[in-house]
Amino acid sequence: MLGKKSEIGGCRRSASSLCLRLRFTANDQYSATGRRRPGTAKPSGDPAAVSSVPAFIPYMPPPNIIDLCGEPVPLDRQDVYERFDKEFTLVVYNHAQVYLWLKRMERYFPTIEERLRYYDLPDDLKYVAIVESDLLPNACSPKGAAGPWQFMPSTGAAYGLEQRGSVDKRYDFEHSTDSAFLLLKDLYKKYHNWSLAIAAYNCGDKRILDESRSQGVRSYYDLKLPLETERYVFRILAIKAVLSNPKRYGYELPKGWGYQEMKVDRVNVSLSRPVSIQTIASSAGTTYREIKSLNPIFRSDDIPAGNHEIKLPPGTGKVFQQNFRTGLAASGRNESLETQTAMGQDSPSSGSPAETRVSAYAPPRLAAAAVPAKADSRKAKQKTKLTKAGHSKAKPKSGSAKARSHETKQQTRLAKAGSAKAPKGTKSKKAGSSKAKKKPGN
Repeated sequence: MLGKKSEIGGCRRSASSLCLRLRFTANDQYSATGRRRPGTAKPSGDPAAVSSVPAFIPYMPPPNIIDLCGEPVPLDRQDVYERFDKEFTLVVYNHAQVYLWLKRMERYFPTIEERLRYYDLPDDLKYVAIVESDLLPNACSPKGAAGPWQFMPSTGAAYGLEQRGSVDKRYDFEHSTDSAFLLLKDLYKKYHNWSLAIAAYNCGDKRILDESRSQGVRSYYDLKLPLETERYVFRILAIKAVLSNPKRYGYELPKGWGYQEMKVDRVNVSLSRPVSIQTIASSAGTTYREIKSLNPIFRSDDIPAGNHEIKLPPGTGKVFQQNFRTGLAASGRNESLETQTAMGQDSPSSGSPAETRVSAYAPPRLAAAAVPAKADSRKAKQKTKLTKAGHSKAKPKSGSAKARSHETKQQTRLAKAGSAKAPKGTKSKKAGSSKAKKKPGN
């Protein structure tokens, strides 16, 4: 910022009290190495006499008061203030990174803020994603944490982010956002303090518990923790301070220069065998790079067999449906497609039912495995008939009645041969038999 006066936080102060003075060469004939650029005329006179003008970098003081999720930060303590001041200074003068954050915020913060409201969580938690990944869905740490919320494999699996083969749901922005907020909610229920809960999100619940017990303190600001975790909460506070009021610190992103929210067509597929991402891209009329960019959960060149949601560029859902159907027929794969058409859905978290769904069912080669099911279906039909007749629960009784009926018939034959009393007994037995048959229906 050039000039004699500088305005910061509504106060005008003299340049001498706010600025550091630098000197730079006004004549751009010289490169950064001090050598003369090719094609420029050699200046006359002594090079040391080349004129220079002062440039000023304004001093940006950190805020005197700040809170984290509504909990006040004890900046009146010198050690706490210095830890915060260090992270604030590193953030506020990182001009390129701040502008990249401001641009990405326009793409991702609407979804994050909507989910925070859904889970009834503090708005400040959205800055955790910036510290974790700079709002980059493909972020991956050397220790194995992955995705925009940097889940470790075990923690991700515990919160619904499956990692099966080449599919890793930790990279799915919407699903990992939900999982992160569920984890943070659980940690807060345990500690009843947001600074400790956020610290536990960084270094692990067990580490915070062990350190709290061994050191005998329950305040994040008093705990001696790994260096990354000691800086973690203060970095979130510094980013909050700058990004919640960027104009105060000289940042103003013009309207329309941020990154727009991603609008996509969503296609649900059920694949009987792996399909290459290039095949999906060709069917949608787009590129391999675009499909990989929209679907970071697919970590290899193929989409494995199973049920998957695939994101496509907006307006390509119908094209994909037609081309994918044609491709299946041309390859001899006797699979059907079921489609519900409605394009341009960008986020499943909104709860809107309109989607493009394409389901490819198993080919006939799996029909052999289904043969036993037909026999089972016949048995089921027989059971249904018996149930309608009132015999579903009384099979043994019905069987004994049949046996008695058979004995009665034999006695009847004997009676005709010479027994006069048998018919009366036969009648009574028949009546008993009919009663036995009616019993299960009652």
